[in-house]
Amino acid sequence: MRNGKNSEGYLDPTASAAIGQVSREESEADKRVNDLIKVLKFIIRSCGFELTERVQLKDTKSGKEYR
Repeated sequence: MRNGKNSEGYLDPTASAAIGQVSREESEADKRVNDLIKVLKFIIRSCGFELTERVQLKDTKSGKEYR
């Protein structure tokens, strides 16, 4: 959907609003994950440890996995 228009070129405000909401929710979740990883890394370092593997997280609300 480009510029709020469907594939035929007609305005589709309902779909545009829904897609916008989903995009905002996804970007908010991405920000929360990034903030969480920063906090985890800080705690790990402050306790005298080092992170040796990637952190894998799963959002319980959406089911999306972050690696």
